[in-house]
Amino acid sequence: MKFAALFVIVFFYSVYLGKMLAQRKKGIRTDQIAVGKKKAPLFWTELLMKIATYSVVAAEVISVFAVRPVLPLPVQVAGVVIGFLGDAVFLCAVITMKDSWRAGIPENDRTKMVTGGIYSVSRNPAFLAFDLAYLGVLLVLFNIPLLAFSVFSAVMLHLQILQEEKFLPTVFGDEYRNYKNHVRRYLGKRK
Repeated sequence: MKFAALFVIVFFYSVYLGKMLAQRKKGIRTDQIAVGKKKAPLFWTELLMKIATYSVVAAEVISVFAVRPVLPLPVQVAGVVIGFLGDAVFLCAVITMKDSWRAGIPENDRTKMVTGGIYSVSRNPAFLAFDLAYLGVLLVLFNIPLLAFSVFSAVMLHLQILQEEKFLPTVFGDEYRNYKNHVRRYLGKRK
């Protein structure tokens, strides 16, 4: 199970880094996290999110090699399934966003609003994917430090979503407000 968890981690971050490199070749700066002259709340939220997401990866990798799984095998199997689901959701989100995908809120970089594909059932499928991958790996490699890093990362990702929800209406106006009224933050449509 430990190596299945490692595969979840490697696949997830291969998609992340692969997308960043592909966009860099097109002259697109994907990583906008805590970059530029952002106002204090946004800058600090993004900086803490970046620290959290890098730290959880380190905790996950260390856990693969230094921790003996303690949860029952069925829980670990569920963790692997949830982790692979996170990988699949993330891959779908990144592919659907095409070149509009950014990590962090861009100051001057304007993109197209994406509402199709997986974005028709989740406003934040990439963030949902992070949470699923973190939960899946946690269920396989459970330990208290990994739990702390995973929760910290999930909280910081949620705070980032809240920042984006303030920003997106300033760029996309009624188009975003209408979308927000029809698609839920994490998963599902509104009637």
